[in-house]
Amino acid sequence: MPAPVQRYFRLVLPEGQTYISYVRLKHNGQFKSDLEKDWMDINGEQYFTTQNPGFVWRGKTSVFTATDKLTNGNGSLSVKLLSSVRIVNAKGEKYNQGELLRWLGESAWFPTNLLPSPNLKWGPIDAETAHLTYQYNDLKLNYKVRFNPSGEIISFETKRYLGNTNLESWIGKYSDYRKINGVLVPTKAEGAWIMNGQEHPYARFNVTELEYDQPKLF
Repeated sequence: MPAPVQRYFRLVLPEGQTYISYVRLKHNGQFKSDLEKDWMDINGEQYFTTQNPGFVWRGKTSVFTATDKLTNGNGSLSVKLLSSVRIVNAKGEKYNQGELLRWLGESAWFPTNLLPSPNLKWGPIDAETAHLTYQYNDLKLNYKVRFNPSGEIISFETKRYLGNTNLESWIGKYSDYRKINGVLVPTKAEGAWIMNGQEHPYARFNVTELEYDQPKLF
């Protein structure tokens, strides 16, 4: 593995760490339903599976509830106004790609998911950056992953569909690492689109709970 990736795993995983297969996460934070709109408070809960890529995320604000999910390679986003009137019901190939990217990028919360495997490969870029590729069915994902001098992952950057529009540059940032369940993980995350060289953040989450189920040894 590239040097920054080796540093990362030595830092975040304790000796004898088991593969993480199931994750439950809660967060609070702020969210924008549109890049031009104001921030609103949000609370969310998310469940991940790792052996078969998947997650369900449910977020709630004072205006809407949203369900983002990936099951059996199928991604979807559902949004209800005031928890009752469905205003978004999106699915299809672009959402399959986007939700699988979300699952992979959020593996910073369960880092055994980023260990090399037949489907996941790391490649060198420079002393602070590495290239991550992941193959799942017919989808091949690519991330540029950046590390700080301590070895922590600080960002994942890729091309992602903005809704049903064209591919745009997207970045997920991580910070405020803390040891939870014996594993060093970020407790703050930010998602942003990059357009015309400018970052446009739309999500800022703070992890409040994180639980693992780890039945498989490596």
